[in-house]
Amino acid sequence: MEPRALVAILITLLPWSSVYPIIKNALSDFSPVHLVLLRFLVASAALAVYAVVTRIPLPAWRDWGWLLGLGFLGISVYHTALTTGLQNVASGPAAILIACGPVFVALMAYIFQRERLTHMGWLGIAIAFVGVGLIAIGNHPGTFRLEPGALLILLAALSTSIYFVFQRTLVRRYGALRFTVYSIWAGTLPLLVFLPGLYGELSRASAASVGSVIYLGLLPSALAYMTWNYALSIAPASRVASFLYVSPIFSYLLAFFLRGEIPTLLAVVGGGIALVGVIVLNTLGRGPKQSVKA
Repeated sequence: MEPRALVAILITLLPWSSVYPIIKNALSDFSPVHLVLLRFLVASAALAVYAVVTRIPLPAWRDWGWLLGLGFLGISVYHTALTTGLQNVASGPAAILIACGPVFVALMAYIFQRERLTHMGWLGIAIAFVGVGLIAIGNHPGTFRLEPGALLILLAALSTSIYFVFQRTLVRRYGALRFTVYSIWAGTLPLLVFLPGLYGELSRASAASVGSVIYLGLLPSALAYMTWNYALSIAPASRVASFLYVSPIFSYLLAFFLRGEIPTLLAVVGGGIALVGVIVLNTLGRGPKQSVKA
């Protein structure tokens, strides 16, 4: 892999790994929907400055529908579901649930892009979902209650997987950086329905919480999405995605040092099983694309 791709991936993973504990800290002063809205208002404003400086033109009218749809799924739904789910799910298990996104990518590639899965691929999917199930019921010590927050985070993983699978045509047409600007703007528009009440929460929030949201908007959102899409544009997607498996390790460490979070044994076991399943899927489970008969 090219050094510039590795640098882009590193710049992406460190901010993305920090998202989980920082969101949980900011939720002490903001509701999930207002936190997401403020985060992407900051990201959109930063990208607007970038767009003006680099003179990025508006996309072609024919692509607006796709951009709005992908922005809605990959930004609006993903971040609203993730942030809401983090109210009840610890940072480390949440990172592992998101890291299971390649499972959804593989299933969609099988359905929509005729990419064949081997028997080991299906086994990897089954292993991953066993691990996900253990995380979903193991987030509360001493109980086996299914955690709705974990289901919301799985919804987030599904929505961002759709975003990454179906963005390829637009990334080829506009380039990774321009597509990032367009999709984040498109994803911010639906979030404006949460505008009522934002000013009140913002005026009462602590400086630390406001600073956390600004950080989330600038680094994990505006910068990291650009570097991630850039890496995808110059390196094989499967190799780039494999680096996501490192993210939960960083997230567990940051959650411990920033919030003192100690995961339950069942969540740790489930996380390990889920990551094994995802690795099996992406190393042994993919066959060549099936030919489409006329």
